[in-house]
Amino acid sequence: MGKQLVIVGAGHAHLTILKNLQEFKNAGHDVTVVSSSSLHYYSGMGPGMLSGIYRPEEIRFNVKKMSQNRGAVFIEDKVVKIHPQKKRIDLQSGQTLPYDAMSVNTGSYVPVEAADSSENLLIPVKPIENLLLARQKIIAALKNKEIRITVVGGGPTGVEVAGNLDRLVRNESGKCRITLVAGTRLLGQFKPGVRNRVRKALVRRKVQVIDGSRMSAIKGTSVVLSDGSGIESDIVFMAVGVKPSPLFKDSGLTVGQDGGMLVNQYLQSVSYPQIFGGGDCISFEPQALAKVGVFAVRQNPILFNNLLCFLKGSALEQFHPQKAVLLAFNMGDGTAVVQWHSLVWGGRLGFALKNYIDRTFMKNFQVSGELDG
Repeated sequence: MGKQLVIVGAGHAHLTILKNLQEFKNAGHDVTVVSSSSLHYYSGMGPGMLSGIYRPEEIRFNVKKMSQNRGAVFIEDKVVKIHPQKKRIDLQSGQTLPYDAMSVNTGSYVPVEAADSSENLLIPVKPIENLLLARQKIIAALKNKEIRITVVGGGPTGVEVAGNLDRLVRNESGKCRITLVAGTRLLGQFKPGVRNRVRKALVRRKVQVIDGSRMSAIKGTSVVLSDGSGIESDIVFMAVGVKPSPLFKDSGLTVGQDGGMLVNQYLQSVSYPQIFGGGDCISFEPQALAKVGVFAVRQNPILFNNLLCFLKGSALEQFHPQKAVLLAFNMGDGTAVVQWHSLVWGGRLGFALKNYIDRTFMKNFQVSGELDG
């Protein structure tokens, strides 16, 4: 007898499932995909879209069309509550959906609680669509005056956004002061070689990097730092780190220290085995995982296989995170800084490698006419 499978969120970790939904249909199951948008943007290429290296259609998946073409019901909505004991979910629209099995990939958000956004100058770097809107806003502003942009956050996203902002401004022949508030230390979790290369790339392009100070508030148009100083800003990008949705804690599921749904080695909720998940919204019980897209990408085939196996009652497959992760930071000027094991290098060859990896990933899942026309 067929069962009800619900896929919540069409993020990186669910793309293999979406591409192969017909397998669930062939097994007699009904599939519903719930996503807050009909398009999903790939975060690894988001800063490149901001600068104009990539067109928007090059970095997104038409998840609505992908789902419907393979026989699933697609609902553009947001899950506001999970009732795990009753096996149903509540949507923002008021609709209720039952499930026998469910997988969640709801991503993460950038907390902006410390800021007063009444001046409409805040731009959280997630969802990635925000970067497209920011690009349009900046291009319009540059036509009239020199603008002041502050990027809050010295992690990988903050670094890439700052570098690609410089490219955008240069392409538009505009004038802009770009400041990166890095917190305690620029790329503090990375090797000295990475930090030094990134810093030199930013300073060379006159991006001001402020170490040893954090944003404490935004008051009016001023970014107030922990040392009491302020930075007058027309636009503020918030890249201070991401958090999973409070959905899981609020719904009574067991969560990890970061608030993500706690899953076992099978990417299965430790408290409700009919719920699976991947990407930034989970907390992996066997070991802590960094919030980098490569883990979500590697979880793709595991989630797909384990959902099929769970529905037919067969053994599940374990997810084994890779020990070494290739990291490449797009600096916006046709170069990238790359870290692989103990090796750190950069330049145009570094960007060529990152670009090849990203475009290969996109090509594998852009199966719904994203580039047509």
